[in-house]
Amino acid sequence: MSPQRTNATHQESMRPTPNATDGATAAELELALLDAVEGDDTDDMVAAMAGEHLATGGKRMRARLVMQACAAFGVDERAAVGFAAAVETLHNATLVHDDIQDGDTVRRGQPTVWARHGVAQAINVGDLMLMLPISRHIASLPVDEAIRWRLAEALARHAEAVVRGQADDLSLRDRLMADPGLDAVEELLFCAERKTAALFSLCAEGAALLAGTSPDQARRLAEPFAAVGVAFQLVDDVIDGFGDKGRAAPGNDVREGKISILVAEHLALHPSERQWLLGILALPREQTRDAQVDEVLARMAKGGALDNALSQVTSLAFEVRRTAQAPLAEVALGCLDLCLAPLATLRRPS
Repeated sequence: MSPQRTNATHQESMRPTPNATDGATAAELELALLDAVEGDDTDDMVAAMAGEHLATGGKRMRARLVMQACAAFGVDERAAVGFAAAVETLHNATLVHDDIQDGDTVRRGQPTVWARHGVAQAINVGDLMLMLPISRHIASLPVDEAIRWRLAEALARHAEAVVRGQADDLSLRDRLMADPGLDAVEELLFCAERKTAALFSLCAEGAALLAGTSPDQARRLAEPFAAVGVAFQLVDDVIDGFGDKGRAAPGNDVREGKISILVAEHLALHPSERQWLLGILALPREQTRDAQVDEVLARMAKGGALDNALSQVTSLAFEVRRTAQAPLAEVALGCLDLCLAPLATLRRPS
Protein backbone atom coordinates (compact mmCIF):
# COMPACT_ATOMS: atom_id res chain seq x y z
CA MET A 1 0.00 0.00 0.00
CA SER A 2 1.18 3.48 -0.66
CA PRO A 3 -0.64 5.96 1.56
CA GLN A 4 1.90 8.75 1.05
CA ARG A 5 0.73 9.06 -2.56
CA THR A 6 -2.88 8.70 -1.56
CA ASN A 7 -2.65 11.52 0.96
CA ALA A 8 -1.14 13.82 -1.64
CA THR A 9 -3.57 13.13 -4.46
CA HIS A 10 -7.02 12.68 -2.98
CA GLN A 11 -9.33 15.51 -2.10
CA GLU A 12 -10.93 16.07 1.25
CA SER A 13 -14.69 16.22 0.65
CA MET A 14 -17.48 13.76 -0.03
CA ARG A 15 -21.06 14.59 -0.87
CA PRO A 16 -22.37 16.18 2.31
CA THR A 17 -24.41 14.12 4.72
CA PRO A 18 -25.99 16.14 7.52
CA ASN A 19 -24.12 16.08 10.82
CA ALA A 20 -21.71 13.42 9.57
CA THR A 21 -18.43 15.35 9.58
CA ASP A 22 -18.95 18.58 11.50
CA GLY A 23 -16.20 20.06 13.64
CA ALA A 24 -17.57 18.81 16.95
CA THR A 25 -17.82 15.25 15.66
CA ALA A 26 -14.30 15.41 14.23
CA ALA A 27 -12.99 16.53 17.61
CA GLU A 28 -14.83 13.67 19.32
CA LEU A 29 -13.26 11.24 16.89
CA GLU A 30 -9.74 12.49 17.60
CA LEU A 31 -10.36 12.28 21.33
CA ALA A 32 -11.66 8.73 21.00
CA LEU A 33 -8.59 7.71 19.01
CA LEU A 34 -6.15 9.09 21.57
CA ASP A 35 -8.09 7.94 24.64
CA ALA A 36 -8.04 4.35 23.43
CA VAL A 37 -4.32 4.49 22.70
CA GLU A 38 -3.53 5.80 26.18
CA GLY A 39 -5.52 3.06 27.85
CA ASP A 40 -5.19 2.95 31.63
CA ASP A 41 -1.57 4.11 31.83
CA THR A 42 -0.68 7.56 30.56
CA ASP A 43 3.04 6.76 30.99
CA ASP A 44 2.85 3.79 28.63
CA MET A 45 5.74 3.97 26.12
CA VAL A 46 3.92 2.23 23.28
CA ALA A 47 0.93 4.51 23.84
CA ALA A 48 3.14 7.55 23.42
CA MET A 49 4.52 6.25 20.14
CA ALA A 50 1.08 5.34 18.83
CA GLY A 51 -0.28 8.74 19.84
CA GLU A 52 2.62 10.38 18.07
CA HIS A 53 1.69 8.55 14.88
CA LEU A 54 -2.00 9.46 15.14
CA ALA A 55 -1.10 13.10 15.75
CA THR A 56 0.39 13.30 12.26
CA GLY A 57 -3.20 13.55 11.05
CA GLY A 58 -4.38 12.26 7.71
CA LYS A 59 -7.70 12.60 5.93
CA ARG A 60 -9.58 10.20 8.24
CA MET A 61 -11.37 9.11 5.08
CA ARG A 62 -12.52 5.76 6.41
CA ALA A 63 -13.71 7.26 9.69
CA ARG A 64 -15.67 9.87 7.79
CA LEU A 65 -17.17 7.16 5.61
CA VAL A 66 -18.39 5.35 8.73
CA MET A 67 -19.90 8.58 10.06
CA GLN A 68 -21.70 9.29 6.81
CA ALA A 69 -23.02 5.77 6.51
CA CYS A 70 -24.21 5.87 10.12
CA ALA A 71 -25.89 9.23 9.51
CA ALA A 72 -27.74 7.72 6.55
CA PHE A 73 -29.15 5.08 8.89
CA GLY A 74 -29.82 7.50 11.74
CA VAL A 75 -27.42 5.67 14.05
CA ASP A 76 -26.69 7.25 17.44
CA GLU A 77 -23.72 9.60 17.06
CA ARG A 78 -21.81 8.18 20.04
CA ALA A 79 -21.95 4.70 18.54
CA ALA A 80 -21.00 6.07 15.13
CA VAL A 81 -17.94 7.86 16.52
CA GLY A 82 -16.87 4.75 18.41
CA PHE A 83 -16.99 2.50 15.37
CA ALA A 84 -15.40 5.17 13.18
CA ALA A 85 -12.51 5.28 15.64
CA ALA A 86 -12.26 1.49 15.51
CA VAL A 87 -11.92 1.44 11.72
CA GLU A 88 -9.52 4.40 11.69
CA THR A 89 -7.32 2.77 14.31
CA LEU A 90 -7.22 -0.46 12.33
CA HIS A 91 -6.30 1.46 9.19
CA ASN A 92 -3.47 3.24 10.99
CA ALA A 93 -2.17 -0.06 12.35
CA THR A 94 -1.76 -1.24 8.78
CA LEU A 95 0.02 1.99 7.85
CA VAL A 96 2.60 1.54 10.62
CA HIS A 97 3.33 -1.98 9.43
CA ASP A 98 3.27 -0.95 5.77
CA ASP A 99 5.95 1.65 6.38
CA ILE A 100 8.23 -1.07 7.73
CA GLN A 101 7.53 -3.37 4.80
CA ASP A 102 8.01 -0.64 2.20
CA GLY A 103 10.98 1.01 3.91
CA ASP A 104 9.20 4.38 3.93
CA THR A 105 10.85 6.86 6.29
CA VAL A 106 8.35 9.75 5.97
CA ARG A 107 4.58 9.86 6.31
CA ARG A 108 2.49 13.04 6.31
CA GLY A 109 5.67 15.06 6.44
CA GLN A 110 6.91 13.36 9.62
CA PRO A 111 9.32 10.48 10.31
CA THR A 112 7.54 7.14 10.29
CA VAL A 113 7.32 5.17 13.52
CA TRP A 114 10.03 2.71 12.56
CA ALA A 115 12.34 5.48 11.30
CA ARG A 116 12.03 7.30 14.61
CA HIS A 117 11.83 4.42 17.10
CA GLY A 118 13.18 1.37 15.27
CA VAL A 119 11.52 -1.61 13.61
CA ALA A 120 10.90 -3.55 16.82
CA GLN A 121 8.96 -0.75 18.51
CA ALA A 122 7.07 0.04 15.31
CA ILE A 123 5.87 -3.56 15.22
CA ASN A 124 4.66 -3.10 18.80
CA VAL A 125 2.81 0.08 17.86
CA GLY A 126 1.11 -1.59 14.92
CA ASP A 127 0.23 -4.64 17.00
CA LEU A 128 -1.29 -2.47 19.73
CA MET A 129 -3.41 -0.63 17.20
CA LEU A 130 -4.64 -3.92 15.76
CA MET A 131 -6.05 -4.85 19.17
CA LEU A 132 -7.61 -1.54 20.21
CA PRO A 133 -10.51 -1.55 17.74
CA ILE A 134 -12.10 -4.48 19.56
CA SER A 135 -10.70 -4.18 23.09
CA ARG A 136 -11.40 -0.45 23.47
CA HIS A 137 -13.64 0.93 20.75
CA ILE A 138 -16.14 -1.84 20.02
CA ALA A 139 -16.16 -3.07 23.62
CA SER A 140 -17.34 0.33 24.84
CA LEU A 141 -20.05 0.96 22.23
CA PRO A 142 -23.50 1.76 23.70
CA VAL A 143 -25.21 -1.09 21.86
CA ASP A 144 -26.43 -4.60 22.61
CA GLU A 145 -23.83 -7.29 23.20
CA ALA A 146 -25.04 -9.16 20.11
CA ILE A 147 -24.32 -6.13 17.92
CA ARG A 148 -20.89 -5.68 19.50
CA TRP A 149 -20.11 -9.29 18.68
CA ARG A 150 -21.23 -8.86 15.06
CA LEU A 151 -19.11 -5.73 14.72
CA ALA A 152 -16.07 -7.48 16.18
CA GLU A 153 -16.52 -10.40 13.80
CA ALA A 154 -16.87 -8.08 10.81
CA LEU A 155 -13.81 -6.06 11.77
CA ALA A 156 -11.67 -9.16 12.33
CA ARG A 157 -12.85 -10.68 9.03
CA HIS A 158 -12.01 -7.58 7.01
CA ALA A 159 -8.70 -7.12 8.85
CA GLU A 160 -7.81 -10.68 7.92
CA ALA A 161 -8.56 -9.85 4.27
CA VAL A 162 -6.27 -6.81 4.43
CA VAL A 163 -3.36 -8.88 5.75
CA ARG A 164 -3.86 -11.65 3.19
CA GLY A 165 -4.11 -9.10 0.40
CA GLN A 166 -0.99 -7.28 1.55
CA ALA A 167 0.97 -10.53 1.65
CA ASP A 168 -0.13 -11.37 -1.88
CA ASP A 169 0.71 -7.86 -3.06
CA LEU A 170 4.21 -7.96 -1.58
CA SER A 171 4.92 -11.24 -3.37
CA LEU A 172 3.28 -10.34 -6.68
CA ARG A 173 6.37 -9.15 -8.55
CA ASP A 174 8.34 -12.26 -7.63
CA ARG A 175 5.41 -14.49 -8.56
CA LEU A 176 5.09 -12.80 -11.94
CA MET A 177 8.80 -13.23 -12.58
CA ALA A 178 8.62 -16.92 -11.67
CA ASP A 179 5.44 -17.70 -13.64
CA PRO A 180 5.06 -16.08 -17.08
CA GLY A 181 1.57 -17.55 -17.34
CA LEU A 182 0.25 -15.72 -14.29
CA ASP A 183 -2.50 -13.21 -15.13
CA ALA A 184 -1.10 -9.95 -13.77
CA VAL A 185 -4.36 -8.01 -14.04
CA GLU A 186 -6.40 -10.68 -12.31
CA GLU A 187 -3.84 -11.00 -9.52
CA LEU A 188 -3.58 -7.22 -9.07
CA LEU A 189 -7.36 -6.81 -8.80
CA PHE A 190 -7.56 -9.70 -6.35
CA CYS A 191 -4.96 -8.03 -4.13
CA ALA A 192 -6.79 -4.69 -4.29
CA GLU A 193 -10.12 -6.30 -3.41
CA ARG A 194 -8.61 -7.47 -0.14
CA LYS A 195 -5.87 -5.09 0.96
CA THR A 196 -7.64 -1.84 0.00
CA ALA A 197 -11.34 -2.53 -0.59
CA ALA A 198 -11.89 -4.52 2.60
CA LEU A 199 -11.89 -1.47 4.88
CA PHE A 200 -14.27 0.42 2.59
CA SER A 201 -16.71 -2.48 2.86
CA LEU A 202 -16.20 -2.63 6.62
CA CYS A 203 -17.26 1.01 7.00
CA ALA A 204 -20.63 0.35 5.37
CA GLU A 205 -21.18 -3.09 6.88
CA GLY A 206 -20.49 -1.78 10.39
CA ALA A 207 -22.92 1.12 9.96
CA ALA A 208 -25.61 -1.28 8.81
CA LEU A 209 -24.98 -3.57 11.78
CA LEU A 210 -25.21 -0.63 14.17
CA ALA A 211 -28.57 0.19 12.58
CA GLY A 212 -29.82 -3.29 13.44
CA THR A 213 -29.79 -4.93 10.01
CA SER A 214 -29.07 -8.63 9.75
CA PRO A 215 -25.48 -9.70 9.02
CA ASP A 216 -26.47 -10.94 5.56
CA GLN A 217 -28.22 -7.69 4.67
CA ALA A 218 -25.33 -5.65 6.05
CA ARG A 219 -22.92 -7.50 3.76
CA ARG A 220 -25.16 -6.95 0.75
CA LEU A 221 -25.40 -3.23 1.45
CA ALA A 222 -21.61 -3.06 1.75
CA GLU A 223 -20.83 -4.79 -1.55
CA PRO A 224 -20.75 -1.63 -3.71
CA PHE A 225 -18.19 -0.12 -1.36
CA ALA A 226 -15.73 -2.87 -2.27
CA ALA A 227 -15.86 -1.65 -5.87
CA VAL A 228 -15.31 1.90 -4.58
CA GLY A 229 -12.23 0.69 -2.72
CA VAL A 230 -10.76 -1.02 -5.77
CA ALA A 231 -11.41 2.12 -7.84
CA PHE A 232 -9.62 4.14 -5.15
CA GLN A 233 -6.54 1.94 -5.53
CA LEU A 234 -6.54 1.94 -9.33
CA VAL A 235 -6.95 5.71 -9.53
CA ASP A 236 -4.04 6.08 -7.12
CA ASP A 237 -1.94 3.87 -9.40
CA VAL A 238 -2.87 5.91 -12.48
CA ILE A 239 -2.24 9.27 -10.81
CA ASP A 240 1.18 8.12 -9.63
CA GLY A 241 2.25 7.86 -13.24
CA PHE A 242 0.13 10.40 -15.04
CA GLY A 243 -1.34 12.86 -12.54
CA ASP A 244 -0.30 16.41 -11.80
CA LYS A 245 1.66 16.01 -8.56
CA GLY A 246 3.22 19.46 -8.46
CA ARG A 247 6.94 19.13 -7.74
CA ALA A 248 6.74 15.37 -7.11
CA ALA A 249 8.24 13.32 -9.93
CA PRO A 250 5.84 10.93 -11.67
CA GLY A 251 6.42 7.19 -11.61
CA ASN A 252 7.18 6.61 -7.96
CA ASP A 253 5.62 3.14 -8.25
CA VAL A 254 8.15 2.25 -10.94
CA ARG A 255 11.02 3.38 -8.72
CA GLU A 256 9.62 1.32 -5.83
CA GLY A 257 9.19 -1.76 -8.02
CA LYS A 258 5.45 -1.92 -7.45
CA ILE A 259 3.08 -3.95 -9.60
CA SER A 260 0.43 -1.31 -10.27
CA ILE A 261 -2.59 -1.59 -12.54
CA LEU A 262 -0.49 0.16 -15.19
CA VAL A 263 2.21 -2.48 -14.96
CA ALA A 264 -0.33 -5.30 -14.93
CA GLU A 265 -2.13 -3.99 -18.01
CA HIS A 266 1.15 -3.43 -19.87
CA LEU A 267 2.26 -6.99 -19.16
CA ALA A 268 -1.06 -8.27 -20.45
CA LEU A 269 -0.87 -6.21 -23.63
CA HIS A 270 2.84 -6.65 -24.35
CA PRO A 271 4.12 -10.00 -23.07
CA SER A 272 7.27 -9.60 -25.17
CA GLU A 273 8.28 -6.69 -22.91
CA ARG A 274 7.79 -8.70 -19.73
CA GLN A 275 11.47 -9.29 -19.01
CA TRP A 276 12.37 -5.65 -19.75
CA LEU A 277 9.67 -4.19 -17.50
CA LEU A 278 10.04 -6.62 -14.60
CA GLY A 279 13.80 -6.13 -14.80
CA ILE A 280 13.43 -2.39 -14.25
CA LEU A 281 11.01 -2.96 -11.39
CA ALA A 282 13.49 -5.32 -9.74
CA LEU A 283 16.20 -2.65 -9.58
CA PRO A 284 16.88 -0.99 -6.22
CA ARG A 285 15.28 2.43 -6.09
CA GLU A 286 18.61 4.23 -6.05
CA GLN A 287 19.66 2.43 -9.25
CA THR A 288 16.50 3.26 -11.20
CA ARG A 289 17.26 6.17 -13.53
CA ASP A 290 14.75 8.88 -14.40
CA ALA A 291 15.20 8.05 -18.07
CA GLN A 292 14.08 4.48 -17.40
CA VAL A 293 10.99 5.68 -15.54
CA ASP A 294 10.14 8.07 -18.35
CA GLU A 295 10.45 5.30 -20.91
CA VAL A 296 8.24 2.97 -18.90
CA LEU A 297 5.52 5.61 -18.57
CA ALA A 298 5.74 6.50 -22.26
CA ARG A 299 5.31 2.88 -23.28
CA MET A 300 2.38 2.47 -20.90
CA ALA A 301 0.64 5.46 -22.45
CA LYS A 302 1.41 4.59 -26.07
CA GLY A 303 0.87 0.87 -25.68
CA GLY A 304 -2.61 1.04 -24.20
CA ALA A 305 -1.98 0.24 -20.53
CA LEU A 306 -3.18 3.66 -19.40
CA ASP A 307 -6.37 3.40 -21.44
CA ASN A 308 -7.06 -0.10 -20.15
CA ALA A 309 -6.50 1.01 -16.56
CA LEU A 310 -8.96 3.86 -17.03
CA SER A 311 -11.45 1.42 -18.54
CA GLN A 312 -11.14 -0.70 -15.39
CA VAL A 313 -11.98 2.35 -13.30
CA THR A 314 -14.96 3.17 -15.53
CA SER A 315 -16.29 -0.37 -15.16
CA LEU A 316 -15.96 -0.21 -11.39
CA ALA A 317 -17.76 3.15 -11.29
CA PHE A 318 -20.58 1.71 -13.38
CA GLU A 319 -20.85 -1.23 -10.99
CA VAL A 320 -21.09 1.08 -7.98
CA ARG A 321 -23.81 3.17 -9.61
CA ARG A 322 -25.70 0.05 -10.62
CA THR A 323 -25.61 -1.75 -7.29
CA ALA A 324 -25.65 0.95 -4.59
CA GLN A 325 -28.76 0.59 -2.44
CA ALA A 326 -30.74 2.87 -0.16
CA PRO A 327 -30.09 4.16 2.40
CA LEU A 328 -26.39 4.02 1.47
CA ALA A 329 -26.65 4.85 -2.23
CA GLU A 330 -25.77 8.54 -1.83
CA VAL A 331 -22.92 7.72 0.51
CA ALA A 332 -21.47 5.22 -1.97
CA LEU A 333 -21.78 7.67 -4.85
CA GLY A 334 -20.19 10.45 -2.81
CA CYS A 335 -17.27 8.25 -1.88
CA LEU A 336 -16.91 7.23 -5.51
CA ASP A 337 -16.82 10.90 -6.54
CA LEU A 338 -14.01 11.45 -4.06
CA CYS A 339 -12.02 8.54 -5.44
CA LEU A 340 -12.44 9.62 -9.05
CA ALA A 341 -11.70 13.33 -8.46
CA PRO A 342 -7.90 13.06 -8.88
CA LEU A 343 -8.41 11.97 -12.50
CA ALA A 344 -9.08 15.62 -13.25
CA THR A 345 -5.29 16.10 -12.96
CA LEU A 346 -4.55 13.38 -15.51
CA ARG A 347 -1.80 14.23 -17.97
CA ARG A 348 -0.95 12.18 -21.04
CA PRO A 349 2.61 12.28 -22.39
CA SER A 350 2.87 14.36 -25.57
